[in-house]
Amino acid sequence: MSTAVLTQSTIEIPTCEELVARAAAMVPGLRARADEIEQARKVPKDVIEMFRQAGFFRILQPRQYGGWEMNPGVFMRVLSELGRGCCASAWNMMILGVHNWEFGLMDDRAARDVWGKNNEAIIASSYPPMGEMTKVEGGWRLKGRWPTSSGSDHGEWAFIGALEKDGNGVPIDRHALLVHRDDYEIIDDWFTFGLAGTGSKSLLIKDAFIPDHRTHSMIDYKLDDRPTNYLFPFAMIFYSSVSAVTLGFAQGAIDVFIEQMQVRVDNGSGAATRLSPYVKDRLANAVAKVRSSRARMEQMIAHCTQIVERRELVSIDDRIHYMLDMARIGRECEEAVLTLYKCTGARGVYRSNPIQRYLRDVLVAANHITQDADNNAGALGGYLLSGELPPLLYEKPKRG
Repeated sequence: MSTAVLTQSTIEIPTCEELVARAAAMVPGLRARADEIEQARKVPKDVIEMFRQAGFFRILQPRQYGGWEMNPGVFMRVLSELGRGCCASAWNMMILGVHNWEFGLMDDRAARDVWGKNNEAIIASSYPPMGEMTKVEGGWRLKGRWPTSSGSDHGEWAFIGALEKDGNGVPIDRHALLVHRDDYEIIDDWFTFGLAGTGSKSLLIKDAFIPDHRTHSMIDYKLDDRPTNYLFPFAMIFYSSVSAVTLGFAQGAIDVFIEQMQVRVDNGSGAATRLSPYVKDRLANAVAKVRSSRARMEQMIAHCTQIVERRELVSIDDRIHYMLDMARIGRECEEAVLTLYKCTGARGVYRSNPIQRYLRDVLVAANHITQDADNNAGALGGYLLSGELPPLLYEKPKRG
């Protein structure tokens, strides 16, 4: 167990390049274990421990609790690298690691509750507002069943999403509530054709009390005295983290495709497959999709970093454009891997060929709500045409 609180002067922070290099060094080993992890339907503890030892959980964690409080772009670059190896492991790192950023939005007492004795405690989540929260003195009572809690086997706590409603039952805010492991049961219902290794099980809460300081609004975006790297909008960081790891999946498929096509020969003619214009064209177009998606993400982070470093908020106009930019990354990564897969012929359908796993995993990742290009396109179109915004995403409802 590490020291609970470290002073800023005692923390040695690696560079972004050092952290990405650590992730890159893990890729061969992760790829070799991807089948094992998929069959187990969860990421083993030793992989999570490897990520912990590399410092990946500290990237977004507040310095007051032993973290490095780095720019979110660093975390996203690490995720994209890890995704090349084992998609499920990288997905767990993404989900479990992004929560450490979330504490920068909360009352400091929440961080003390979690990291006061052990600053390496891991937090899981399930944000869909599936259950019921009721206001009581000093906090909230929470109950219900929440699905798809990735990496929940490793969490000592979990962020749970729920809607606050007015007296007429109308939703007025969307909350994340921090719940201790003693207050929820893990239900093993994660049987899927892709990302099976993420162990994204359901969480059952029969009745739990959550004090006010362990909650925050996922919508109420306002300027306060929090450190700069926590001034980004909540949805932007969570959406783009999913996009970043999905980029890694697509790059992993590209890596495998190149390795296979460099040595493959045509069964009929005996000609080297790498000489086929069809193969060359599909590879280049897949690479272009992934590169352009990555460029959009990096441009978004760079632009929004400039804004928050001026101690300003990212405008709704920027946010709604960037949300579609991030959502389209899932679609374009899906398209890139499908483009490559069509070149593999019968070889691509065998379980022994890792490209089919990349395809299945990227299809599931692209189905995540954060990668919903259709509804985000509709939101942007509606905003541009009439100024309308989707409810409970960009601002709290105006009450009058």
